[in-house]
Amino acid sequence: MPLSKTGAELLFELISQCYERGSTLITSNLPFDEWTETFGSERLTGALLDRLTHHVSILEMNGESYRLANSTARKRR
Repeated sequence: MPLSKTGAELLFELISQCYERGSTLITSNLPFDEWTETFGSERLTGALLDRLTHHVSILEMNGESYRLANSTARKRR
């Protein structure tokens, strides 16, 4: 879901405040190259990803959704 310009700037400010002060966990179903659609600005997205990917471990999870599998199993019962 695209953020408003103000919303994107506020999220950037929050992440900037947390940068190198503690741990931050972010989950997304979008690859990084599609984040510009959400944040609306290549410059803002680049700066955000710069902070998020510095000193980071990226875990990419591919596979069946746990929620979808759980929902399907409940419907079968």
